[in-house]
Amino acid sequence: MIFDSHAHYEDKQFGEDRDELLSSMRQKGITKIVEVGSSIESSKRAIALTERYDFIYAAIGVHPSDISCLNEEGLARLREMARHEKVVAIGEIGLDYYWDKEPEVQERQKAWFRRQLKLAREAGLPVIIHSRDAAEDTLTIMKEEAAGLPGVIHCFSYSKELALEYVKMGYYIGVGGVVTFKNARKLKEAVAELPIERIVIETDCPYLAPEPNRGKRNSSLNLPYVVEAIAGIKGLAPEAVEEITYRNAMELYGLA
Repeated sequence: MIFDSHAHYEDKQFGEDRDELLSSMRQKGITKIVEVGSSIESSKRAIALTERYDFIYAAIGVHPSDISCLNEEGLARLREMARHEKVVAIGEIGLDYYWDKEPEVQERQKAWFRRQLKLAREAGLPVIIHSRDAAEDTLTIMKEEAAGLPGVIHCFSYSKELALEYVKMGYYIGVGGVVTFKNARKLKEAVAELPIERIVIETDCPYLAPEPNRGKRNSSLNLPYVVEAIAGIKGLAPEAVEEITYRNAMELYGLA
């Protein structure tokens, strides 16, 4: 059994074969998926997908690069969506300075990050954190606003020291296809140091397909490659990695 803790099946790249692909998941060992919103509209679509597939759950939130859609009305819509029975997290939310380098834009990102963390606390839901080229500001805000909130640092890309800092704060670390890349030294070092009980596996599909499918459209069917890479780093059997990361994701999302 494999739990894909972070996917985007409502992406247009799945427009032609979404239902066929999702209908094949269970027989191929993918037994649970969290469909993650990145805007108000994609969050709505994520919920709609959960109503069609009993093994899919939703996270709702606005990605830092999409905050132009957020205002008080938008936040109210997210608050309402958070009440849906199959919404299991607020996310993905956070900071992304890779594209947005202007100080004014970064300040707006930080403001809406804080607001969505408060929404998660109000809703009693864990958070899915996106952080790219924003390590210091993300950690500062998490310490100020997220104390006691459960959650996961999605698609972790920083140092092993920072990974362990987040684990001390109670967070899980999301590991996906990048761990199979030859040049992923920092992530492999972090995985080696992390307790396996704090790792969840994810695709971020349709992005970040693992080797040997790097550069192609990703899907949950590629997760065995991620499992094998983690097993090799940790010196564990792949079956043990599947079992433990499945249990971790169940606990993270309150499904255990």
